[in-house]
Amino acid sequence: MEKPAALAHAAIYDTVVKALRDEPRGKLLDVPAGHGALAQKLIDEGFDVGCCDLYPQLFALDGVPIDGGDLDARLPYDDASFQYAVCVEGLEHIQNPTNAIRELSRILAKGGFLIVSVPNIMNIEERLKWVIYGYTSHFKPLSSEALAKVRAEFPNTEEVALHVNPIGYSEVRYILEKYGFKVEQVLVDKPKSKGWAYWPIAAMIKLFGRMNSKQRRRERWTDELNSNEVLMGGNTLIFKARKT
Repeated sequence: MEKPAALAHAAIYDTVVKALRDEPRGKLLDVPAGHGALAQKLIDEGFDVGCCDLYPQLFALDGVPIDGGDLDARLPYDDASFQYAVCVEGLEHIQNPTNAIRELSRILAKGGFLIVSVPNIMNIEERLKWVIYGYTSHFKPLSSEALAKVRAEFPNTEEVALHVNPIGYSEVRYILEKYGFKVEQVLVDKPKSKGWAYWPIAAMIKLFGRMNSKQRRRERWTDELNSNEVLMGGNTLIFKARKT
């Protein structure tokens, strides 16, 4: 059987699987499920995987049912229906990430885990691109020319490709905590190939951060924002959070 095509980099899927590998097996929701590449990996790991997507017609995993659902609306599941939920390549594509995390909290049982990914707009390389170009790699201007290309490649499914909501570490953590999650891990997809070139700038940022009092650093999440995962991390941040 031909494997479904991946809509995200393989390193993201591998990191998600690794983050869940030591957890007890249980019922898991993959949303948005895309073509089913991540769902296949999680099924192979022994999880009872349910799938959901705005465009279920794109799903290509044989023998696995999929539900239609919109992260900007109410998901088609009862409260506390799952022990795990995975939202990879989702929040940056929708208008209301707050609603998405609220819904994922609703459908998770107490003690359940949520894995959510976002493009890392806070690493050194992306910060410099913002200063130089006025936009980052993952959130380029949505000009009429750019939109025309996307709509030609993804007719009537442009949300699959469009990044419309630049959301970083602070925003994700705030929303997670607001809806009852505690962040247990922040992971990256893979190291930046030329990360060494940015170490002098990173060291300066870390030094300025350390000049603040411990209380101020706690209040502003300074140490977390200046961590290697955020400051020097790869293209994607991956949060593992428990519903408390």
